[in-house]
Amino acid sequence: MKTRTLIVLFCLTLFSSPLIAKDNRIDGLRPDAPELAILGPFKIGVRTLKLIHKDQIDAINIKIGKPFPLYDRPLTVEVWYPANTPDIGGVYKSVYLRDGKTQVNLYGTAVRDAVPLDGKAYPLIIISHGYPGNRYLMSHFGENLASKGYIVASIDHTDSNYEDAGPFPSTLFNRPHDQKFILDEMTRMNALQGHFLENKINTNQTGLIGYSMGGYGALITAGAGVTKNIAQTAQVSPNGLLNDLIENSNTHETLLDSRFKAIVAISPWGMEHNFWSDQGLANIRKPMFFISGSVDDVSGYESGTKLIYEKVVNSNRYLLTFENGNHNSAAPIPAPLEAWTAIYNNGKSVAFSHYTDPVWDQLRMNNIAQHFVTAYFSKILKNNIQMDTFLNFATKSIDGKEKIEWKGFENQSNEGLTLEYLNAR
Repeated sequence: MKTRTLIVLFCLTLFSSPLIAKDNRIDGLRPDAPELAILGPFKIGVRTLKLIHKDQIDAINIKIGKPFPLYDRPLTVEVWYPANTPDIGGVYKSVYLRDGKTQVNLYGTAVRDAVPLDGKAYPLIIISHGYPGNRYLMSHFGENLASKGYIVASIDHTDSNYEDAGPFPSTLFNRPHDQKFILDEMTRMNALQGHFLENKINTNQTGLIGYSMGGYGALITAGAGVTKNIAQTAQVSPNGLLNDLIENSNTHETLLDSRFKAIVAISPWGMEHNFWSDQGLANIRKPMFFISGSVDDVSGYESGTKLIYEKVVNSNRYLLTFENGNHNSAAPIPAPLEAWTAIYNNGKSVAFSHYTDPVWDQLRMNNIAQHFVTAYFSKILKNNIQMDTFLNFATKSIDGKEKIEWKGFENQSNEGLTLEYLNAR
């Protein structure tokens, strides 16, 4: 009897501990995942690129009253792509956690340095993380979308990564510039003879996923310049650093690019801090898909993401809401094992809370976001009108009561979610 009790206690400890996350996977799929969350038909390759954006403003070393210093800005990018390989799976080594010190290994479906699949150019998706973050924070999107016929480029934004997070003005200035630069670089690689991406990318059909500060950058990339008042606020715009991003300015116009066809903004930061005017948001004319938790305490919901959704009046747009979800809704990968045990900051694991939500299971949110992002990008970037059935809900009668039917979801597995849509005026 004592032996049996010890076995039971051991099992309870095992399944209630971080050991359940020991594989640190980014490609998890719950049994109740919606239909389009499942991986697509393509095997996946992944490579790391080291890029240099020459002669950029060095926002960290600005001296008040002096000309802007310039430097060659390094950017590391993780690229996922459809691959010609018999293999499945690999490791992402030495990935930093939120503390900027702890390094971990993550595991997924992609094969490192696999040979790209020939014969077709695929739409491009650019991923832009939060502050701080890194190129792996939303790597679940990277693998998932590559398996469905996309080239996906996820950026390490210099001065915004866990290990090098610097003063905030650098993030505010560089986000849209980094996003545009990566689009230009991917276009260059597509035309570069002998490059592994030669003739593999259709950059004329590009989507962008931005989370938090990446969402801030995505709004600027989509057309919403910042207000003049923000650009004249020294704390965020020393020496007028953000003047180039002012709404309706010629300099902001040069950042806009018709190759960006579809934007996903997850908990975009800035609305509660008066970064945009109604006119600035009205300048967005690209399709948008917003994702947010209803109690987001970083970017805001009613006065944040939802208000942006309402004010981008010239965009056809969606808003997916996780009821009672906070700022981490949908975007970050599930917390790696080491994040469960990295205890600091007065005995609390900031690393763990960075990847989790108090109410929602992170993998569940990842799968739901993968489902809707798949439908949205397939509709806009691949002109697959069949995806409308996953985005437009039908009403049916169940036991005499009218109920909205969400295609791709099991019965009642859409509880706690709302999806809204508004046409451009």
